[in-house]
Amino acid sequence: MTTSDDLQERKRGTGARLVYERLREEILDLVLQPGEPVDEIGLAERLSMSRTPIREALVRLASEGLVTLLPNRSTVVSQIDFPNLHHFFDALTLMYRMTTRLAAEFHDDADLATIRGRQHDFSRAVLSGDTAGMIRLNRDFHIAIAEAGRNPYYLQLFARLLDEGRRILRLYYYPAFEPRLPHPYIQEHEAIIAALADRDVDTCDRLAKDHADKIVQQIQAMIARDLRRDVPL
Repeated sequence: MTTSDDLQERKRGTGARLVYERLREEILDLVLQPGEPVDEIGLAERLSMSRTPIREALVRLASEGLVTLLPNRSTVVSQIDFPNLHHFFDALTLMYRMTTRLAAEFHDDADLATIRGRQHDFSRAVLSGDTAGMIRLNRDFHIAIAEAGRNPYYLQLFARLLDEGRRILRLYYYPAFEPRLPHPYIQEHEAIIAALADRDVDTCDRLAKDHADKIVQQIQAMIARDLRRDVPL
């Protein structure tokens, strides 16, 4: 028998999940900028719910490193850790390689169909110049590969790294993106899919490393650009 307390708890859990998903996407899409305060009262009014599920969602986001809970009970969007970005790139490259290697070994036909479907969606976003969709769908493509690798620990770590990468890409890389054919992003993904289908572990490793290296190099180049302008005084 379901009691009113059970229903209230279920409703509260649903509310916390709704807040978590909404805030997470806003943070990853830079609607909420690094360092920006999270207005709990404003969120409660906007989403028509109490502050309890909002606090639960913020605790979950804090565990993922997306927000920082301050001692005075206020919350801010976490900064991108630029001084340690080289550690992020090392971990990201390793996860590209490991998940793709494992997928070559353990995938089944259903996995390949999912990966190809994600690639189709990604390609459409690239060719239409949809940068926000491109970033999100690139993440989904590589997560499908990680899922095919059958290692939940790598999957969890890779998902977190790719999500952090979404913020970095929105800041530095994809604002300057221009759609063109043939596009190297699409070609690189297609080569990985072909190697997966052949169960060629070594080629998958090489292609995944090359793919990660190019992304890292391009982001590093964008961060290092001198955007100052000479202003006459």
